Amino acid sequence: MSQQPVLLPYTDPAFVADPFPLYRQLREDGPVRRAVIAGGLDAWLITRYEDGLAALSDPRLSSDVRDAADPRLIEQLPRFERESMTSNMLRSDPPDHTRLRRLVSQAFTARRVARLRPRVQDIADRLLDAVVPAGRAELVGDFALPLPVTVIGELLGVPADDRYEFQRWTDTMLLRGAEPPDPAVVDEAWRRMHAYLTTQLRSKRDRPGDDLLSALISAHDEEQRLNHDELVAMAFLLLVAGYITTVNLIGGGIAALLAHPDQLALLRARPELLPDAVEEFLRYDGPVSPGIARFAREDVEIAGVTIPRGATVLVASAIADRDPARFPDPDTLDVTRHDNGHLAFGHGIHYCLGAPLARLEGQIAIGTVLRRLPDLALAVPPEELGWRPAGLRGPARLPVTFTAGTGRRA
Repeated sequence: MSQQPVLLPYTDPAFVADPFPLYRQLREDGPVRRAVIAGGLDAWLITRYEDGLAALSDPRLSSDVRDAADPRLIEQLPRFERESMTSNMLRSDPPDHTRLRRLVSQAFTARRVARLRPRVQDIADRLLDAVVPAGRAELVGDFALPLPVTVIGELLGVPADDRYEFQRWTDTMLLRGAEPPDPAVVDEAWRRMHAYLTTQLRSKRDRPGDDLLSALISAHDEEQRLNHDELVAMAFLLLVAGYITTVNLIGGGIAALLAHPDQLALLRARPELLPDAVEEFLRYDGPVSPGIARFAREDVEIAGVTIPRGATVLVASAIADRDPARFPDPDTLDVTRHDNGHLAFGHGIHYCLGAPLARLEGQIAIGTVLRRLPDLALAVPPEELGWRPAGLRGPARLPVTFTAGTGRRA
């Protein structure tokens, strides 16, 4: 392509708060666009829906960062992650991916996740019980964060007293700001997480329980399908991926409703729309932005553009999910939208394993807030919310006011 790479301006507060005007321009410029993304890395953005859908199922595009030609992709990983935490499903391809995914897929079926509904509802109510008398809350720290942390912690069998620590390490490792993080601090968080998971797995081996970590150990010990590094990496992936994007789904969904009072009122009046509304939040301003990384195993032609072997390809789901060729009136939040095949959970063999759980938590969390917090409103101007600038998108904080009281449980 003759175009110069466009710089995604992660240090610009206006872009961080609302990247969609630039995203729209990139999509209109063409279906494939070179860009400089977080960390100063070069990538090829896939900006349109049909091309993105096809790319996510294209075996020529690898999930394994070792297929990337740019050595900085490996070098920018914390040392401890490079050495011991790369053997997970997100960074593998068949046949390893097939084997790893099969081990945990039964834990996240829609039927099994549905059985978690009463417990997720109880957690949501208990968290709101603590704030409804005050008439104000910070809904990320008080609610959107602890809810999925508690759910995934219980599912995996992580002691409740330890959840603050692993959440703090995860924030250090993954929630990057506009400025590059201190590599030593990030590597120390990875080291502590690895040591913690190793200890937990050793404990589960000695005293197995009815939890997912114990089931993974059984697969490791009895069938020898997971080596040690794979076992630790799988535990890490499930623990972290099991909550971090759901925090942004819940916080971002509530923020979107507060910015669109007509949609908030409609959803209050018609709670049966919650499943469609959650899909719309994922499409309209989802928790991953701009998208999903892949690496070209060979020269690949997409929409008439040849992407060279080893190049980083970013399937820009946040851009593609507002493609007017796929979604009518795509820049409008519409909680009644039914035909919503968004790419927020990916597509193909890497489609998000935890999607049923994320959907359940999003529906219960947002529905409970709307039911129990009357007259919900932002406590600060929208520009003061602060949004996470790169990769994982969502409000960093969500201060709100509402009519104080006891709130009503379901």
